[in-house]
Amino acid sequence: MSVENRAKKTTVAILNEVFDGYGETDFAVRLWDGTIWPADSAASPAFTLTLNHAGALRQMLLPPSELSLGEAYVYGDFDVEGDLIAAFPLVSHFEALDLGLSDKLGLAWKLRSLPNERSPRGERQAAEVGGRTHSRARDRQAVSYHYDVSNDFYALWLDERMVYSCGYFADSGEDIHTAQKRKLDYICRKLRLQPGEKLLDIGCGWGGLVIHAAKHYGAEALGITLSEPQVALAQKRIEEAGLEERCQVVCEDYRDVEPCDEPFDKLVSVGMFEHVGEEKMRTYFEKAWDILRPEGLFLNHAIARPGWEPKVEDPDTFSNRYVFPDGELTPISHSLRIAEDVRFEVRDVESLREHYALTLRRWVRRLEERHDEALKHVDEATYRIWRLFMSGSAHGFESGRLNIYQALLAKPGSEGESGLPLTRADLYDDRA
Repeated sequence: MSVENRAKKTTVAILNEVFDGYGETDFAVRLWDGTIWPADSAASPAFTLTLNHAGALRQMLLPPSELSLGEAYVYGDFDVEGDLIAAFPLVSHFEALDLGLSDKLGLAWKLRSLPNERSPRGERQAAEVGGRTHSRARDRQAVSYHYDVSNDFYALWLDERMVYSCGYFADSGEDIHTAQKRKLDYICRKLRLQPGEKLLDIGCGWGGLVIHAAKHYGAEALGITLSEPQVALAQKRIEEAGLEERCQVVCEDYRDVEPCDEPFDKLVSVGMFEHVGEEKMRTYFEKAWDILRPEGLFLNHAIARPGWEPKVEDPDTFSNRYVFPDGELTPISHSLRIAEDVRFEVRDVESLREHYALTLRRWVRRLEERHDEALKHVDEATYRIWRLFMSGSAHGFESGRLNIYQALLAKPGSEGESGLPLTRADLYDDRA
């Protein structure tokens, strides 16, 4: 038997073994020679897993880990044709395989008998960040790895304001541009933002929120980010909008912020908290407390893991290596406890889990539709990393393994006054 035929026979045997008991197979696997598994696959499967060479399963499953699967996809050992989000239950299936010792050894032997092939690696490699975790220097490296890829790449699939966080949808069919504008308005209303108030946006990205707050609410808005390319594009957009007198974005670490003349009236952080790290969480909330005036408000918008989901201690996760180095997700109960320890009053907490799932599906679709354009700005590996992590995140939010919350925190006045209205009716004065 030829090496090729032996590899094909072994691959089919492995597929039969790992998917035994999987239930209804709503997908297909196409081998490198065109063979379809299972033979009775539906004519229109939800997705097709394409093994690009005889050693593909070896690269995917040896060792059996999320990182092995992710790297095998990123570097082209296999492809997913169709709905990549629908493929993520397979990851959970692989992770949950309950094999006895002899079966594990047998599967490992089969995998090792496959050719040790690997598709060529692209330009983008795993992150290499140095120094003490969550030091200023290392945080800057981590932010640069993810955000300094290419402004043009992000512009292809984000909305017209380049808002890199979940939208706020009135219905599931709404477009991403409308949903993101509604989200910016919703944040400003939650902050009860008034003309002339000083607003600080911690981790402002490309400036979408500070521009919106200055233009539509008359705020004096300052945004900070650790990404120089984001600062450059944000400042260009501010100038194009004629808002230089009321709006600015600078490159600065949140730990170094000091109010110029007087404390800020309002603070907001959208999608940055995940980079803070558990050990720096108290520092983060203490800094927010120190620079916020009494009766001021702080809206913290962040992804969280459910309390029942165990903390990931392994540094060699796909996300840590290829997406968000040093990123950490904590339960909402944990972050709120530390905020209260710092003396913030928790006034409102809202989950936007379904909204982020809708947002991510739109981002994935827009990225896939612009594949060829994306390759003018990044390499194929980078495109695959973003397609993979956003699809996986969409599955996480849909399944409840990820959540996202907006927590509105108040710094009471000397007599305990919050300055807030008695009801929440004003939050739903939708301007979108």
